[in-house]
Amino acid sequence: MSNNLSSGDYVGMSFWLISMALVAATAFFFIERDRVAGKWKTSLTVSGLVTLIAAVHYFYMRDVWASSGESPTEFRYIDWLLTVPLLMIEFYLVLSAVTKVPAGVFWRLLVGTVAMLGFGYAGETGMMNASVGFWLAMAGWAFILYEIFAGEASKVAASQATPAVQKSYGLMKWTVTIGWSIYPIGYFLGYLAGGADAGTLNIVYNLADVLNKIAFGLFIWYAANEETAAHANR
Repeated sequence: MSNNLSSGDYVGMSFWLISMALVAATAFFFIERDRVAGKWKTSLTVSGLVTLIAAVHYFYMRDVWASSGESPTEFRYIDWLLTVPLLMIEFYLVLSAVTKVPAGVFWRLLVGTVAMLGFGYAGETGMMNASVGFWLAMAGWAFILYEIFAGEASKVAASQATPAVQKSYGLMKWTVTIGWSIYPIGYFLGYLAGGADAGTLNIVYNLADVLNKIAFGLFIWYAANEETAAHANR
């Protein structure tokens, strides 16, 4: 098959659409980085890195799909292994911009993320039993959700964060809950429930990244912008 995108290839079109959106988001985050207060610059830099890394991978994933018609599983996991830990670190960075956050928050989120991705990859690529990989990956995700909803990160946000940061934190944690649920559903349908249409799954995964990467960064930008404006008006 050709690497060229055909007019009726809606899956390939979704790869192009999201890759362009990610490029635009990257430019936005890096430009806005110079407009916010210094303590927010790292958060917006990380947001820009997330969308930049994802954009590069989307160009490659589009080529895999256009040339073979197969799901670019390996490229998705390479993307996730880089971007998902950065997204988790954002919880720590956002809270650290307004208060002191225990280092344990950082490490617990990172460990939960690595476990979730590692077991998910092992299960999807046949390195371990698909069911075992799925449930171990789900345990990693549950560990993350506990930390951001009821663990130390949640308590710091509730007791010490400003209203703008609390709003941003809330949107971020629900993104990790609702937006990320698309991936285990896809895993379950594809490997444990008899299979699913690869084209449909890839379109859903691609559209999910609008929320999970671009909107996630915009929630952080909102807090950074609100906090910068509030301090400027004092």
